[in-house]
Amino acid sequence: MTIYHHNINNNKDGGGGMKWSHIRNTFLPEESFRSWGNYARALKDTPFRFKDRLLARSSDTTELLEMKALSRHDMKKSLNWWDLLWFGIGAVIGSNVFILTGLEAKYHVGPAVVIAYFFSGVSAMLSVFCYTEFAVDIPVAGSSFAYLRVELGDFISFIAAGNILLEYVVGGPAFARAWTYYFAALCNHKPDDFRITVDALPEDYNHLDPIAVLVLLFISLLTLTTTKGSSRLNSIASIFHLLAILVIIVAGLVNANPKNYTPFTVPFGAGGGIFRASKVVFFSYVGFEAVPTMAEETENPGRDIPIGLIGSMFIATCLYCLLAITLCLMQPYNQINTNDPFSLAFETVGMGWAKYLIAAAALKGITSVLLVAALGQARYLTHIARTQMMPSWLARVNERTGTPVNATLTMLTANAFIALFTSLDDLSNLLSIATLFIFMLVAVALLIRRYFVAGVTTKLDRIKLIVCLVLILGSSSTASATYWGLNNQNENGGGCWIGYVVSMPFWLIGTVGLWVFVPQARSPKLWGVPLVPWLPSASIGINIFFLGSVDVNSFIRFAVRTGIVLVYYLLVGVHASFDKAKEYEKKRIKELHHDTNPFEKNLQQLPPVVPLGTA
Repeated sequence: MTIYHHNINNNKDGGGGMKWSHIRNTFLPEESFRSWGNYARALKDTPFRFKDRLLARSSDTTELLEMKALSRHDMKKSLNWWDLLWFGIGAVIGSNVFILTGLEAKYHVGPAVVIAYFFSGVSAMLSVFCYTEFAVDIPVAGSSFAYLRVELGDFISFIAAGNILLEYVVGGPAFARAWTYYFAALCNHKPDDFRITVDALPEDYNHLDPIAVLVLLFISLLTLTTTKGSSRLNSIASIFHLLAILVIIVAGLVNANPKNYTPFTVPFGAGGGIFRASKVVFFSYVGFEAVPTMAEETENPGRDIPIGLIGSMFIATCLYCLLAITLCLMQPYNQINTNDPFSLAFETVGMGWAKYLIAAAALKGITSVLLVAALGQARYLTHIARTQMMPSWLARVNERTGTPVNATLTMLTANAFIALFTSLDDLSNLLSIATLFIFMLVAVALLIRRYFVAGVTTKLDRIKLIVCLVLILGSSSTASATYWGLNNQNENGGGCWIGYVVSMPFWLIGTVGLWVFVPQARSPKLWGVPLVPWLPSASIGINIFFLGSVDVNSFIRFAVRTGIVLVYYLLVGVHASFDKAKEYEKKRIKELHHDTNPFEKNLQQLPPVVPLGTA
């Protein structure tokens, strides 16, 4: 990291000027921010700089070596496949399954909700495959930000990363306040019994939640101290969580009635109802994307990351399907209570004690989600700061603990402030489509990584690659997702099948075109996605399919947040990135000149000069 030294003797502004200079050099050390004059010239030059950085791509080496060096100290490599496996389980299996299963079974799909969970699990697994290959090849804390920066460039990676960070800022408080809800249920109280009401504040912000803040504080302090210790706690808690879920499944199946499984898919039909439910339960699988941010702390990425990520998603899918089967065997789908489906289902069979086990399991699930999110969001922010598109102060890693202290404390402050004031309903409404957007981009980036390498891929192959990607993206979005969205008001879900009949051939042509006519330019280093281009292409199509089913308000919120990120990028990010790129360019030219100067090289090889009079 570039450090600019402040000359006290030349300071004309007194102590205040020196202090401001120190703050500026700590947070914005780049050339463009050294003075107001420099910044004015940088703003005037924004169009050129934006064009320069729009498609500027990083490299594996830059992310692995140069970016990591900016943290001053390395993160400790203390995690193995066992740690990542339980981090993945903890990140995915939260409390959603205990609510969404009953909701979708009753209103959209009936007992066939198990198929919806299976379909969504397979869809999530496709994204897991894409993340895994990248995480093995580029094991850094930035996860999708680093992957997209290498393959799609600075601009797209920062816009995507900014949305993910904003989603973390909202998601953490939402889960923290949900923690209070389940804690109250476990204690036979209402959530407001543990909250402080301040009449002077607006209605949606006057129920202060100190428990949510304390939970966030405890988790963040734990992740600050040690990543391995956080893993041990998560592993132990997750094992008990799985045992609780297995008890729920066994106890439920003991009281199963096979007659409740007929009819299986009516009244919603085998098509629209299942797909409609799939788009909802898919969000139960979201969370695993925080695990690849710990690749930098993994002892053996080539072995540990595939086992941890893929294994955790497989276990989560199996448990979700078993829970869905259990609920619908215990009660007819039309009698399920959507507010608390599992607890009330057990009450109907005389097992009221199960509601405490369910509340405890949900409470533990939320705790693990918060823990993995705290680890993931801090490492994500750390790597963005390494590029200096955000203040480089956030990139620092503590020498003793090997953890990103500044980034963790920053995210804790934002999460705690929002969790204290904002109601759970408002926070839930703010959760948007950023995750699906990132999943789709990572799959696109993987195809580009496999089929395009500068200096290797011919111009003709590059054109064929672009045409195939346009066909895959266009058929998925224009036909499938848009048609689904326009017909979403149909009670049967999904309208008719004409849109899919029209779009699938174009998706197939694009995928076959890649498979047959475009040679792969790169092979994975240690572990690769199987059946390329089929699986990444399917991941693109499915994620866009789910995007097309999201409500209009979510797209509006996504557009607003993207606008906020774009403004920041144009005012700060693009200039920091431009300056950093030019600094590296000058450094490389200097190194190249030094390496190619035979006289200097010969001088370096001479033995050291020994001063006269020394022995």
